[in-house]
This record gives sequence, C-alpha cells and structure tokens, in this order.
Amino acid sequence: MGRHGPPGPDPDPWDIDPHAHAEPHGRHHGHAHGHSHGEGRSEVLLTGRIRAVLAVLVGLVIVVTGLGVVVLWPPAVQPVAGVGNPYDSVEFLTGEIESLSRSTCEGTSSDRLPDGSIPATVVCVTARVSTSPGDLTGVPAELEVAVPASVERAGVGVGDRIRLARYPGIDGEPPVYAWSDVARERPLGLLVIGFAVLVILVARLRGVAALVGLGVALVAIDRFVVPALLAGRDPVPVALVASTAIMIVLLYTAHGVTVKTTTALLGTLVGLLATAGLARWATAATQLTGLQDEQSGRLSQLTTNSGVADVILCGVIIAGLGVLNDVTISQASAVWELHAAAPEMSARRLFTGAMRIGRDHLASVVYTIAFVYAGASLPMLMLERIYGRPITDMLLSGGVAEELVRTLVTSTGLVLTVPLTTAVAALLAANNLDRARQ
Repeated sequence: MGRHGPPGPDPDPWDIDPHAHAEPHGRHHGHAHGHSHGEGRSEVLLTGRIRAVLAVLVGLVIVVTGLGVVVLWPPAVQPVAGVGNPYDSVEFLTGEIESLSRSTCEGTSSDRLPDGSIPATVVCVTARVSTSPGDLTGVPAELEVAVPASVERAGVGVGDRIRLARYPGIDGEPPVYAWSDVARERPLGLLVIGFAVLVILVARLRGVAALVGLGVALVAIDRFVVPALLAGRDPVPVALVASTAIMIVLLYTAHGVTVKTTTALLGTLVGLLATAGLARWATAATQLTGLQDEQSGRLSQLTTNSGVADVILCGVIIAGLGVLNDVTISQASAVWELHAAAPEMSARRLFTGAMRIGRDHLASVVYTIAFVYAGASLPMLMLERIYGRPITDMLLSGGVAEELVRTLVTSTGLVLTVPLTTAVAALLAANNLDRARQ
C-alpha cells in the first residue's frame, strides 16, 4: 500500500497544476500519508515560487524594454532631396526584352582594362523592351535602352524581365529611360511562398507563429533600428532594446509561455549583453569605420561624414540574435526532454547530459557562422588573390576585419550562453521533481 507506481513524464513546469501533488496519496494511512502530503505541499510551494520569480523577471524585462523603446524612439526619416539622393524624382517600371543588338562604341573609363588603359572601342548592347508601366503614365509601349555589356555577358537575354528607371526630363526635354536591374519579384516571391508553405507544413501552428514573429522582427528593424541609427542614437541600447523586444515576441509566440521558453529568453538576453559589451570593445579596438565599402562610405557622407562604426556595432549585435536564440531554445528543450525521459535525474546529471548535446550544437553553429561570412566574402577574397595580396594583409584589411570581428564576437557570445542556459534549465527542471518519489 505504501509503494508508488512508476512515475510518468512530468508536464511542462509552467503548466503544473498546484493541486496535482497533494491529492494522489490522500487515501494512504499512517506515515505514508503524512510524508507524501508534506512533500506535495513543499513541491507546490517551490513550483509557485519559481513561477513567481520568473514572472517578475520577465515582467521587468518587458517594462524596461518598453521604456527603452519610448526613450529611444526616433523621429521620422526625411529622404535627402537633390543630388545627394540618386533616386530623387526617379520612377521605376518593368519590361521584357524582345531583342538584343550589338554595335561598336567608344570606350569610356568604366571600360578600363586590367592594365589601367581605356580601350578605343567596346561592344555596346541595346535591348528592345516591351514595357509594363504599372501606375506610370505616358510610357511608350516599346523602348530601346542600353544594357551594360557585362550584364549581357552574365546571361541576360531575350525574354527576361528587367527593371527600367525613368528620369525626369530637363528644360522641356522628354523623360529618359535607362537600364536599372533584372526584375526578380516573381522568382523571389515564389521562393518566399515555398519557404512559408514548407515551414507551416512541417512546424504547423508553431511555423505560423514563427513566420509572424519574423514579420514583427523585420518591422522592428525597419521602423525602429534604422531610423534610430540615422537619428544618432547610441547603437548599443538601440540594438539591445530592439533585440529584446523581438525575442520576447518570437519566443513566446513560437514556443508558448512556458518555463522552458522563459529560460531560453533569459539565456538569450545574457548572451546579448555579453555580445554587446564585447562588440563595443572589439569595434573600437580594431577601429572599424566601414569606409572600405562603397555603400557604407556613401552613407557616411550623407550622415556623419566620419564613418559608420555605430552601424557596424549595431549590426554585430543584431547578427548574433538568431544563433543565440537557436542555441538557447535548443539547450532548454534538450534539458526538458532529458527530464521527461528520466524525471529522477538530478540537476547535475541534467546539466551534464544536455551539455553533451550543447557542445555538438555549439560546434556546428560556429561552423555555420564562419561559412556564411566566408561565402559572402568570396568575391572579395578572389579579387585579393588576383591582386596577389598577402593573406595576412588581407585578413587585417577593414572589410575582412569587419567579418572577423562579427564572427568572433558572435561565437564568443554563444560559448558563454550555452553553459549558462543549460545550468538554469537544469536547475528549474530538477526542482519540479515530485519529492514523494525520492
């Protein structure tokens, strides 16, 4: 009568019914009744305290994040008018190439050869394009536009859809139409739709929630982070506030309001703080200015004219957000799965078992980060090899150094976050054991 049956897996600790532990042994007699009732009450109180502490912590995070958004909220961005904005008064339309013709033209500085000389003549490509003006008026049904020879050699041909730019006429002259880019809305749209459908089919409701959270993240970056940086806000608070708000929405929307999710959130926040501190030091110590990149240099001219180090710093912090979230939710899930399979495991054994998983995951994530940045840098690496530049000089150059800082800072934040998240998850999972079974 005093022995208990084999225990089943515990439910998620966030959803524990505080009355579930006091009832099962109510019909036992003597010492067994008193022992199990006392242990059940202790477990209820412990679970209640854990939930209260976590609720207070999350509440404080939400309040501080909300205040940060209010304090850092930027003014509306006003587009630069005139020569500072190459898109000022420019309109765009879509067309389809009907035919291509080639002719001989005089060489210009844009046709400069590897030895620095400008060829006397080059091949010029002209495309006859049928237009799809959209909302624009007064667009001819067909146009002839010059296509960069390098673009034509890269594979643009008859039947391809392209984007055209219409520049306003000057002094009564008609508008000028010019090549802008390849029209990619259809294949990109299909890619986005296919990705979303697969995510929903595999992850179901959680996939829907993840996609909604991703949309929220994109809006936060577009409406808060970018305008705040343009307004001169400190990049570290901007990145931390935005990242925290994004993580709160993403984690609880995709994974539900549970102790496991809260553990992942707190681990992610600690990792973000560590990443932010290291990123501030690293970008200052390596004096990353961003002026090596053409777009960053142009951004510097239109804003501070002194480099875009703040943008780089904010980008390093936000770049680590996805992988931090990945490892923290994975580690929290690993701990709870181990706990469900063996509820009698102690916090130490849960930590040890989950860290075995975490080490493998951490190694693969670090590889992933390095390969992503290496892949993005391939054109630059190839160009530097053609120039015959020594590998050490190349690694210390501004463009490569920026990628190295981003990789090393993000990876360091991961290394610090994995054991911390695992330890907290193990303690929380172990403290939700039924003491009556021990």
